Amino acid sequence: MTGTSTRTRAHVSAAHELAVIGRRRRRRTAVVLAGLVLVILATAAFALLTGPFAASPLTVLSTFWGGGDPATQTVVLTLRLPRIVAAITFGAGLAVSGALFQSLTRNPLGSPDVVGFTSGAYTGALIAIVTVGGGVGATITGSLVGGAAAALLVGSLAAGGNGGRTRLIVVGIGIGAMFTAANHWLILTADLDTALAAAVWGAGSLNGLTWGQVVPVSVIVVVLMGCAMAGSGRMRLLEMGDDMATALGVRIGRTKLMILAVGIGLVAVVTAIAGPIAFIALVAPHLAKRLAPDRTPIVVTGLMGSVLLLVSDTVATRLFAPVQLPAGMVTICLGGAYLLWLLGRQARTR
Repeated sequence: MTGTSTRTRAHVSAAHELAVIGRRRRRRTAVVLAGLVLVILATAAFALLTGPFAASPLTVLSTFWGGGDPATQTVVLTLRLPRIVAAITFGAGLAVSGALFQSLTRNPLGSPDVVGFTSGAYTGALIAIVTVGGGVGATITGSLVGGAAAALLVGSLAAGGNGGRTRLIVVGIGIGAMFTAANHWLILTADLDTALAAAVWGAGSLNGLTWGQVVPVSVIVVVLMGCAMAGSGRMRLLEMGDDMATALGVRIGRTKLMILAVGIGLVAVVTAIAGPIAFIALVAPHLAKRLAPDRTPIVVTGLMGSVLLLVSDTVATRLFAPVQLPAGMVTICLGGAYLLWLLGRQARTR
């Protein structure tokens, strides 16, 4: 009896400790979510109020309610606000896409810009721009086809053989390099105006976006992120290995196809409008896991991507004003600095 009661108390104590740990982690996740939202709101307010055409908070608020002079309405509602909304939604879409591919490949480098999917989507969008003159529908369609083609090539060439997940990354880097070469050839052979526009757009830029471009793409991104959130439970089970996931009732083939389709859709629609914005898909999931390490929810990863792209675009437009740099140039600098820091930290721990 004494042994049974001791074991019972031990089980109760362990369950209580797990419950306490769970509550702490949930509180930490809530704090992280609140902090990310505050950073987004503060950065958005700064982007709305500052710049060559400065405006006071009261002026911006009155503009939202239909007041203000025509110049203020144009700057705030037509130029700045679509860009801010695009940075928030596009950044979230890229971050969630990176999280999906890292979960699918079970590799921290398995982001779409590393395994070649972003380059493939860029190629498809370029072909649409060069052949039919662009347009939102044609560019998105071309980007989706290019991303799917890249995924098909990488999947077929990486299947079989030795190396497993490392083979997938290596093959993806090679396919991405091929698509990058094709992109350079398309730009060099296009007419001058198209080549100049494609070159600027290819750096990853939110310059000149309108509500007609931002709204449909943002709606698609939100819908796809909802699909990712709905399948997040199966994704976590899949990360435990195919055999364990199958034993727990997960349909492996269907789940992987869903992850692949949603991930490609997210990166393709964003690339079609804003160009290939590098490193958001790679870095955002890592940062989200560091802030909320226990089963990082999709929403934390998405908000982290929104913060990274919104801050990067604000820096790009304000640091060298009135010159507006592509946001992709800043994300490359931030991503490169993060990778250098990460490599240095791993070297010190060894």
